[in-house]
Amino acid sequence: MLIRRLARPMLAAIFIYGGIGALRDTPSHAKAAAPLLERTTTPIKDSLPERFPTDPETLVRIDGAVKIGAGTLLAIGKFPRLAALLLAGSIVPTTLVGHAFWEIDDPERRANEQAHFLKNVGLLGGLLITAVDTGGKPSVGYRAKRRAHLVAAQTQQTVGAVKGGRKARKRK
Repeated sequence: MLIRRLARPMLAAIFIYGGIGALRDTPSHAKAAAPLLERTTTPIKDSLPERFPTDPETLVRIDGAVKIGAGTLLAIGKFPRLAALLLAGSIVPTTLVGHAFWEIDDPERRANEQAHFLKNVGLLGGLLITAVDTGGKPSVGYRAKRRAHLVAAQTQQTVGAVKGGRKARKRK
């Protein structure tokens, strides 16, 4: 559908742009992410695998790469549902770190950050819609159920035919 071909690149553009920005200026993004990262990883640091990255700069680079990669996939229409899920997972921490309006006292800055926070919530909504969009095709769940019903019907026919054949043989 034409709308999907237009809307997906439009939705993806902000993520690709943000991913490039994160890779270009990793240190400042990492500095902003450090407090949230510290609060979330400190309690579970001992249970994380040894090779699991916990330093802010590495995680910012990973996030930037995810945004660029998944954004590009979404824009070109390849694996759009998976790409939208990856971007949705990426936008949550970005929003919490970058637009924590509840922590700002200055009314003007607070209103600005609140607008950006709500913009990101809207983007998250668009990503969630994209993640469940089947492109007009039946969902996997529907197709699986339909296939199961067809198999069950065929099985009943086969069993009925076998039983019918046995009854005919017994009558002879």
